[in-house]
Amino acid sequence: MGVDDFRSTAAAGLSQDAAARRLISYGPNAIPAQPRTPTWRRVLQQLRDPLILVLLVAAALTIATKDLADAAVILLVITVNTVVGVVQEVRAERAVAALAAMSAPAARVVRDGEERAVAAAEVVPGDLVLLAEGDIVPADGDVLDAALLLLDESSLTGESLPVEKKPGEDRSRAAVSAGTVVVRGHGRAVVTATGARSALGRIAALLGTSPGLTPLQRRLVGFGRILAAVIVALCALVLALGLVRGQPVELMIVAAISLAVAAVPESLPAVVTLALALGARRMAERHAIVRRLPAVETLGSVTVLATDKTGTLTEGLMAAEALWTPSGEATVTGTGYAPDGRVLRGGRTVTASDAPDLAALLRAAVLCNDAALEAPSDDSAEWRALGDPTEAALLAAGTRIGLDPAALDRELPRVEEVPFDSGRKRMTTVHRSTDGGLHVACKGAPESVLRPDVLADGPQMLAEAAARAEELARAGYRVLAVADGDPKEDRECSGAWESGLSLLGLIGILDPPRSASAATVTACRQAGIAPVLITGDHPLTARVVAERLGIAAAGDDVATGEQLRHGTAGALTQARVFARTTPEQKLDIIQAWRRAGHVVAMTGDGVNDGPALRSADIGVAMGRRGTEVARQAADLVLADDDLSTVVSAVEEGRRVYANVRRFLLYALTGGTAEILVMLVGPFLGMPLPLLPAQILWINLLTHGLPGVALGAEPVAPGVMRHPPRPPEQSVLGAGLWPRILAMGAFVATVTLVTGDWARETGRPWQSMVFLVLGAAQLGVALGSRARPRSLANPFLLVAVAAALGLQLAGVYLPPLQALLGTEPLPLTDLVVVCGVSGLGHVVMRVQTRVSGGA
Repeated sequence: MGVDDFRSTAAAGLSQDAAARRLISYGPNAIPAQPRTPTWRRVLQQLRDPLILVLLVAAALTIATKDLADAAVILLVITVNTVVGVVQEVRAERAVAALAAMSAPAARVVRDGEERAVAAAEVVPGDLVLLAEGDIVPADGDVLDAALLLLDESSLTGESLPVEKKPGEDRSRAAVSAGTVVVRGHGRAVVTATGARSALGRIAALLGTSPGLTPLQRRLVGFGRILAAVIVALCALVLALGLVRGQPVELMIVAAISLAVAAVPESLPAVVTLALALGARRMAERHAIVRRLPAVETLGSVTVLATDKTGTLTEGLMAAEALWTPSGEATVTGTGYAPDGRVLRGGRTVTASDAPDLAALLRAAVLCNDAALEAPSDDSAEWRALGDPTEAALLAAGTRIGLDPAALDRELPRVEEVPFDSGRKRMTTVHRSTDGGLHVACKGAPESVLRPDVLADGPQMLAEAAARAEELARAGYRVLAVADGDPKEDRECSGAWESGLSLLGLIGILDPPRSASAATVTACRQAGIAPVLITGDHPLTARVVAERLGIAAAGDDVATGEQLRHGTAGALTQARVFARTTPEQKLDIIQAWRRAGHVVAMTGDGVNDGPALRSADIGVAMGRRGTEVARQAADLVLADDDLSTVVSAVEEGRRVYANVRRFLLYALTGGTAEILVMLVGPFLGMPLPLLPAQILWINLLTHGLPGVALGAEPVAPGVMRHPPRPPEQSVLGAGLWPRILAMGAFVATVTLVTGDWARETGRPWQSMVFLVLGAAQLGVALGSRARPRSLANPFLLVAVAAALGLQLAGVYLPPLQALLGTEPLPLTDLVVVCGVSGLGHVVMRVQTRVSGGA
């Protein structure tokens, strides 16, 4: 059926039977839900991680060599990593589902000639829907009749101002879309599309792209391949050298496998998981729900922050900021619709008695007004607008200069009005004072009020006001002209009230930036992240918000959706502000930045942001104001809508990445040292420097709790004053490889020198090599701390102490001596070992200071 067919059935609404048949035919009026991921698939996705695959191979090798203890440790790491990842995903889905339940809409329809309330999911094409102030439009439709019907379409288009809807040949003016909100008036509409066929459903269909690997996952894939090849080659070399020297084949095979297992940093998945889980917990404490655990780290790699405007950078509320009267100018401070705020003139706070011209301007704006302000209640902790947000902004401005709207209504009750009309673009109200006199208040677009047939002011005044109105409009304001008059008698024609009035002034209204937005943009710039504004709002509005927040400089070009359609906007990665964009264009902009090699975060709250949120490396949605489509598409949901949390998340992501590099530096230093000891030792007269059991014992102690504890290191000072890592940079880039080789060579040198000295002097050299190699690595762990002279991360201190105790136990406890093939050391030799091992900590601290951190 076409739109006209639906319209023909809408006169008295559908019958209940017809609605039931159409519900079966068209399906429920809901966006198709993403199928629930079964637990087994979640587990499989966790096990497909490249490093987990390396660990599974290592576990198989240790089981093949009957080293069940080491195999158990590796399998425990894999299990913990998998369980934490799956649990976090399930918890995040439940939290987002709870947010969705809070916003489930209903609808009022006419069925069998009677008005009925039904669930929005039961609305079908052809239904006659009743719309009133505060309703959420349940489906796409065409307006049949309307009375001052204004809709907030910001969730779909990004447009911050309400849009008038009325029947007629202009389809765009008559069409209403699912998910938009009625802010004023009432009307009836016939439903033309539901579910996936609606505008909201078509946008949701763009969300089909699945997220790819995160920057860290991509880096670890490359790292795992290189590491596997290097380890296999070096262990094969150790095996070959041992066989050449006449060592038993079985012993050398076991030694080579043990060395391979020791060289693989099997704690890395546990370190990454612990760091991400701690980051997710910290985010939850700040009211941010992490839907995918790797998203925490991804924010730390972000190079571009693309953000929506309405409700994300701005309050999503209108505010009267600029006042102009023939006597001068003033500004209004304050956020939201609360009376808190001031009117400033010349930097000084003024009240109604101090500035009668401003008081008269705002008094007329309050009188000529159909909105109301609702004080905080149990349902809402904030002041709310009832009606047109623009008119609510005028009421808030009036309260900030000291006017009482309720008292004005009692003092000057309304007796007549000429309602707003999109053709006239003005509204006029008539009030009667207590002494019986009449008072007229008029407000509207400057071009409809600043006219000789409306105002009695002279041409010079009208020209001056028109020039100032144009300046305010260029600054991104929606401008209203306000006038009043005191007619001596009643007038027969309602239009006659709109003549002979006196101009009071102009009011500039804007959706103001959030108080945290400027600080967020500044912090991003300091961290080397480029902010980009993408909105569906007017170019002038986008420009003023971008300039206020520092996203763009004065005079920078604003690329528009029209330019993008015609290919005249230039390279998409050159502009910093995009206006009048469609959801498809937002998606194109995000993908252009990603193709250019950037890691992109996208913040938004509307349905129109959903495809871009899904396509970005990380999507950040607003939880309170955000639509369900945006929340489901995002990786991170800000439950309190506080954009500054994004900066905290970036810092948290950088902490995660720094800790991964810190662990790799520590673990690969140990692996390098062990391989060098096994390669060089025989040339110094040590046939087999370490037994297979000794290698695995050192690996168990050093890569176990101390390695995992490094994942809990706090954020290093000044981390947000550095640019993000280049996306193409390896996880071992920025000088980490040379540091690993240098520290590994140093630990190996200290170990071999000690072992050679012990062998030459008749001491138990293999036990001393065993102790020094293990203890020196633990010294490196302590030297890797982000804040070395603090008690931050006490878990690491306890883990190192416990590992050192077990290392000593491997030499002094008889059962472990038999297992590891060690001998006890006299006290003097133990002192030498401790002194030499401490050099690992000293050199690591010096290297960290010289290199500027991990």
